[in-house]
Amino acid sequence: MQTILLPTDFSKNSLNAIDYAVALFKDIECRFYLLNVQKASAFISDDMMVVSSSATIYKTLIDAAKKSISNIISDIEKKHHNKKHQFHSVVDYDNFIDAITQVSEAHEVDLIVMGTKGASGLEKIIFGSNTVRVIQRCNMPVLAVPDGCQFKGIDKIAFATTNLKLFNANEFKPLKEIIALENSKLDILHLADQDHLAYNASDNMGFFNTNFKNAKHEFIDTSTSEMYNTVHKYITDNQIKILGMMNKKHSFLERLFTRHNVETFAFNIDVPFLVMQYS
Repeated sequence: MQTILLPTDFSKNSLNAIDYAVALFKDIECRFYLLNVQKASAFISDDMMVVSSSATIYKTLIDAAKKSISNIISDIEKKHHNKKHQFHSVVDYDNFIDAITQVSEAHEVDLIVMGTKGASGLEKIIFGSNTVRVIQRCNMPVLAVPDGCQFKGIDKIAFATTNLKLFNANEFKPLKEIIALENSKLDILHLADQDHLAYNASDNMGFFNTNFKNAKHEFIDTSTSEMYNTVHKYITDNQIKILGMMNKKHSFLERLFTRHNVETFAFNIDVPFLVMQYS
């Protein structure tokens, strides 16, 4: 049984990601945990005026979130009637990343599915969206679902790599499991930068030939600055349904002053984006 974490702030794009996950895993026995994380700052002064003397701010927030999640679960069960799926509600009053990590560890989560949409200005450079923060700071695979993206099958999946590191099978477990859902075709995009410093695809070919025997390999020369555009064009031209990449942890200063490829794709890509973590 797969265990899937579905963080939600009850926004339209987070609910869309939940719908996508339920459709994606329709044929698989799954345990879904819907998580909402509350912060004290979310409770504004006007709301405090109507809290009864017997209630606390904490209880009011948690109860409201639990009711909202219960309504979401009820709607899903009425819509899909899928006996293979179990749904559980989790509400936490904590730092967002800490809550994600703790719930993932406590319930042995296999995959986090979240909605994402672009940020802007300084926020985009320093923090990004909650989804990008999870990708950056949590040691868990994440499927980022763009705002408005609906499930339409996954007949073709692409995995993009610059082959900077040798891979191992455990890192690719989420990709293999998603491919198995519909026996999807896999295209592996080997990307070389302008100096060809990352063009060591041969080092990983043995791994790919063992673990993805039927994959199609594409060898693409592109500059670092054009990497997003190159991959985006490939996705569009070849009707790719999900893009996968590996994520390398970066320091805070690197995140502050540079835009890592994984973050660029998470903000801008218009198909679901599977991010796996180097072990």
